Amino acid sequence: MGPEQEYFLIDKDYFDQRTDLMLAGRTLFGAMPPKGQELEDQYFGAIKDRIAKFMRDLDIELWKMGISSKTKHNEVAPAQFEMAPIFSISSIAADHNQLVMETMQKVALRNGLVCLLYEKPFAGVNGSGKHNNWSMATDDGLNLLEPGNTPHDNEQFLVFLAATLTAVDRHADKLRASASNPGNDLRLGANEAPPAIISAFMGEQLTAVLNNIAQGKETESKGQQFMTIGVDTLPKLPMDNSDRNRTSPFAFTGNKFEFRMVPSSMSIADANTVLNTITAEALDEIATRLEKAKNLEKEVTAIVKETVKEHGRIIFNGNNYTDEWVKEAAKRGLPNISSAIEAYGALANDNAVALFEKYKILSGRELHSRYEIALEQYAKHINIEARCAISMTKTQYLPNVTAFVRELAETVTAIKGAGADASVPGALLTKVNDLLSSAAKNLAALESATAKANAIDDAHKKAKAFHDSVFTAQVDLRKDIDALEVLLPRDLWPVPTYQEMLFDL
Repeated sequence: MGPEQEYFLIDKDYFDQRTDLMLAGRTLFGAMPPKGQELEDQYFGAIKDRIAKFMRDLDIELWKMGISSKTKHNEVAPAQFEMAPIFSISSIAADHNQLVMETMQKVALRNGLVCLLYEKPFAGVNGSGKHNNWSMATDDGLNLLEPGNTPHDNEQFLVFLAATLTAVDRHADKLRASASNPGNDLRLGANEAPPAIISAFMGEQLTAVLNNIAQGKETESKGQQFMTIGVDTLPKLPMDNSDRNRTSPFAFTGNKFEFRMVPSSMSIADANTVLNTITAEALDEIATRLEKAKNLEKEVTAIVKETVKEHGRIIFNGNNYTDEWVKEAAKRGLPNISSAIEAYGALANDNAVALFEKYKILSGRELHSRYEIALEQYAKHINIEARCAISMTKTQYLPNVTAFVRELAETVTAIKGAGADASVPGALLTKVNDLLSSAAKNLAALESATAKANAIDDAHKKAKAFHDSVFTAQVDLRKDIDALEVLLPRDLWPVPTYQEMLFDL
């Protein structure tokens, strides 16, 4: 495992003035500044001195704990960054990543910064995730997803590749559930993150190889540098032919898979527990077949053929962000689980219980307990957001907007009294007052939806009400407040803006 960790940094003075960031972890309001990330000048750009110092301090603290922090760079969004460690075994990697998140927040405070690990702290720019780089290895370090240069090595690669594809297709709903939380609902499907549909990127060459094996054909490959493969049905593979598809949620990247759906604030333990268990099931079935096989090579070829025919639908090498892929995935019968509420159940249904109990990972009671906890946490999280939005609107936004309306009204009256044209301030007064009225109505709707959701006892129904009604009402209120932000003078706006938080570092 090698988990890349994405995060945002903002000045602590701005953080302290934003109730939503302090209590909910993300900005519930905020209009986009004139510049966002459209110039793509942040990604891998020059690191500002203040941020470079934070990164140096972070490395030192992590190295003290034996965490091999290696990569650090600017990410796509303004004020967004990433670190990546050297790979280790999954249990250690999970522990280390927890320490990474904790240390990031501590070191940021020492530098007058706040580290935001929420998946989508700022609307309109990229969110954060963890790219869960995963492979399988023997106890002496042999990577089982490394294409080899002998017949034996190649058979081995094909078997473990087939097992992984089988597992991901068969249990896509469980993988989706393992990467679900309220913040990731805001991130998945945006232009920087994979959609909620699980698919696997294999690259054109390897996909062609698998398809030709399934059809009993030989394959010729193109390229300059090749990996020599011993089995006749698999050609020499160009070493540079597996460049990752950044839109894919589960991409093969040369000798590993990159599960890009994991939320930035979550532990990687859930995703890897699911990934390891579902792959173990597939390998268990394959091992049973190979142990009985009289001709190993023929059985391996048969396994690969069956895998491509039964689970090849999971392979997609195109742009996962497009609407066309959503339609194509539906034709293939791939699940499109749009929300965490819908996803959570996949880890507590009969199929999940049978799987995790068979391999003595979790009992049915433990799975159902986690399901109930996930629903409760979701409802509580959205409730906190709603109450925070209500409080900010009542105590910060509406009073300031009302003061501006009064000031405009007095200005219009004075101009008219002087016999001059008051159409410009009059039009602004009408526009601001209309938005103020709309905000007041949407505020009342949010308060009502929150009260109704909190009155529900059933955990699933309650979480669904917060998702369907409370969150929707919150979005409606935000539209009004954000529209008002761009109309009011800066000195009347009560909180730091996106422009200040994202670019003043």
